[in-house]
Amino acid sequence: MTNFDFVPPATGNNPSSQKQGTNPGSFANAPDIGGPRAFSSPDTPGMPGVSDKTAWDFMPPDWQCDEGRWRAPVGFVAVTQLEHARLGITTPEMQRVAEREPHLSSDQVREEIAAGRMVIPANRAHLAMALDPMAIGRASRTKINANMGASPISSGGDEELKKLEWALKWGSDTVMDLSTGGDLDATREAIIKHSTAPIGTVPIYSMIIGRQIEDLDRETVLSCLEAQARQGVDYFTIHAGLRREHLEPVADRLIGIVSRGGSLLAKWMLHHGRENLMAEIWDDICELMRRYDVTFSIGDGLRPGGLSDATDRAQLGELAALGELTERAWRHGVQVMIEGPGHVPFDQVEYNMKLQRRVCHGAPFYVLGPLVTDVFPGYDHITSAIGATAAAYHGASMLCYVTPKEHLGLPKRDDVKQGCVAYRIAAHAADVALGIPASRDWDDELTKARAALHWEKHFELAFDSDTARAFHDEDLDVDTDFCAMCGHDWCAVRISKEISSFVSGKDAAYEWKKPRISSALSQEQKEILAKRGILTPSELQRLASKTQTTMGADEGQAACHSEVVDGEAKARELQKSSGLEAKTDSEPDPAPLP
Repeated sequence: MTNFDFVPPATGNNPSSQKQGTNPGSFANAPDIGGPRAFSSPDTPGMPGVSDKTAWDFMPPDWQCDEGRWRAPVGFVAVTQLEHARLGITTPEMQRVAEREPHLSSDQVREEIAAGRMVIPANRAHLAMALDPMAIGRASRTKINANMGASPISSGGDEELKKLEWALKWGSDTVMDLSTGGDLDATREAIIKHSTAPIGTVPIYSMIIGRQIEDLDRETVLSCLEAQARQGVDYFTIHAGLRREHLEPVADRLIGIVSRGGSLLAKWMLHHGRENLMAEIWDDICELMRRYDVTFSIGDGLRPGGLSDATDRAQLGELAALGELTERAWRHGVQVMIEGPGHVPFDQVEYNMKLQRRVCHGAPFYVLGPLVTDVFPGYDHITSAIGATAAAYHGASMLCYVTPKEHLGLPKRDDVKQGCVAYRIAAHAADVALGIPASRDWDDELTKARAALHWEKHFELAFDSDTARAFHDEDLDVDTDFCAMCGHDWCAVRISKEISSFVSGKDAAYEWKKPRISSALSQEQKEILAKRGILTPSELQRLASKTQTTMGADEGQAACHSEVVDGEAKARELQKSSGLEAKTDSEPDPAPLP
């Protein structure tokens, strides 16, 4: 064997619970549950370090510390998850989170919440409905959020409920209702009632219905927040970090302020010549949110809207203000997460994540994307998922999805699916890279099914089984020992399986005896292929209505399989009839199965 002098970096945790395969394990830091890094990436030189403070350093002024234990004043009744955690009380919601995060104990969940590094967005009113508690924090798996909401010119309440169901089906962990049109209260109430996931809102959208932003006042703000809290909203985006001093550097941005909440409050400040109203009444807002255990998602009103404006003085100045607001909210016993930037060059993603971790003392970071390039409208679910993967690896706890309609219009049902799938990919990839226990087990099982050429298991394990099956059957609707990418003769996976000294493809759990004709396409699979436009209507109909008789098979045994009589000849015959004949020496080698 050729001498190998390269030594891999120190490894953290192995994301495979059984340490399957030959991978040495994650190159991330070793887990630090209970510490400031939790699951984290190694710091590139020059990156900000962790804060030496946590939520324990920002206690209510009337609490007393006695021999390392904090005690609330006489008569105090804990309301929020943060207050229960500070008192050492493990709530049913914390226990449920531990069930959903099997690498964490309920005690660890409680301690992460007490430190401010984890939140459970669970309004007491929503808990009385269908809410299934979940956690956001870097000690837990990466979460994703889907945005939806009716606008003045598109969609409505019924359509938004369909989007909610679709988002939850495709893996969204939380949902934000960003409605700006129609009956906002009725739409929000219906979404909360039907959602098992936490619901967030940007309340300022409702505050200005029927009035000018200049007319916004303290009473209107608190009245609106109270109404939404009573409905059961689990987290509020409040843009209180934007200050008058930040407006001057915004003047030179190529695209100014792209946050709706940020732009509205900038206009209010300029009109009144005063500081941000949300910052002025921050303590009042905290007291209100505490009563319902509504979590803060402190908004980034000055997030960059293009690469040209990322990591500038305005954005970072607002981030410093968000850190101060976090400290004040913790003193009120309110849970906090922080919202982050939307357009960031790839080389600056790590810095943005780790600067927030330091300035906001480890409070969970909830980021939109970020998009790492601006020139692919219609594909921004991809450009942003690239940045989101890096963001989660470097410290973000939740990723707000971006759909193909970003910058172009209100997302429709399929756009919601595409956004959720892209962000589930980003979140899962980051979890594996961080070495979160058992996060790679799913991948390992699919790899074993793929190695065994067990197509049915392959599709069962796929995140989107219908699309995987439909794409396979578009070219070759028989589950046999090759696929249409390479054909029989060139199938590297089949050849590896046949080498007796390799373990590849030989797991007993994925053994199969006979090839089989795949089942008729489901309606969803048919729609997937129809949208692609590759097959003719008659070909689609054949796949959707086929039987063993019409396919010319005997008891489900496909003649193309290499192990039947004259297997290779029949395999080549099938390949030729399907346009998959073996390549000649003059043609380039096909890629192996992915």
